[in-house]
Amino acid sequence: MPRYALITGASSGIGLALAEALARRGHALILLARKRDALESIASELTQRFGVDVLYRVCDLSEPLHITGLLHELEQSEKIIDLLVNCAGMGTSGPFLSTDWSREQHLIELNVLALTRLCHALGEHMAQQGGGQILNVASIAAFQPIPLMSSYAASKAYVLHFSEGLREELKSRGVFVSVLCPGPTRTGFFRKAGMQTASMEKGKAMMSAEEVALIAMRGLAKRKAIIHCGWRNRLITLIPRFLPRLLIRKVTARIGRTLASH
Repeated sequence: MPRYALITGASSGIGLALAEALARRGHALILLARKRDALESIASELTQRFGVDVLYRVCDLSEPLHITGLLHELEQSEKIIDLLVNCAGMGTSGPFLSTDWSREQHLIELNVLALTRLCHALGEHMAQQGGGQILNVASIAAFQPIPLMSSYAASKAYVLHFSEGLREELKSRGVFVSVLCPGPTRTGFFRKAGMQTASMEKGKAMMSAEEVALIAMRGLAKRKAIIHCGWRNRLITLIPRFLPRLLIRKVTARIGRTLASH
């Protein structure tokens, strides 16, 4: 019976790049996203290119009932899932009080609640079958507050700390949890969040989704706890340890204003 990797947010960006990287390595896949047409096309292409079994499910992870249905289906199918990749996520930018509450709620439900619920359900599944891996996608935003992106940075801080804590809980049961912390990446994320990236795109700050996926694969192979994407991004995560919190808030506020400006 094949072992599957379940990937959320698999229709574009880092999630799609991770799906391709895993398929290239011969891993069977279950792809989750909201766009049926995109998922159907991706599943067909990956199966043809790499000869692996690629299933897909249309699922809005911000809807608890959708997750309940998904987990029930997975339980009934008795498929062995040895890798969970929580890549689905969203961002918001601009003043918190000016942002429509439905968007903030959607962010929390997707970035925090859905990820946690999948870790709870599939982590137990992996522990019972004797092992597995979980990869949660955070961000370098997880290492400091970012005014005008307050909810997003806080949600990724949760993903980082939750993943590190869960790693220590589950490793004795053969389940290894890793957290991927990419920096700015060329995907549709910034556009959907209403952010401006012209200044970053002029330099070398942005990586491609494929580069991030390759780094993630190497980190998973080594069962790393925290997977950093390049020395620049790693340096950015270290700086907050050595500067006063007041200074960090002021510096990140400037970054937030630049990204949120329209």
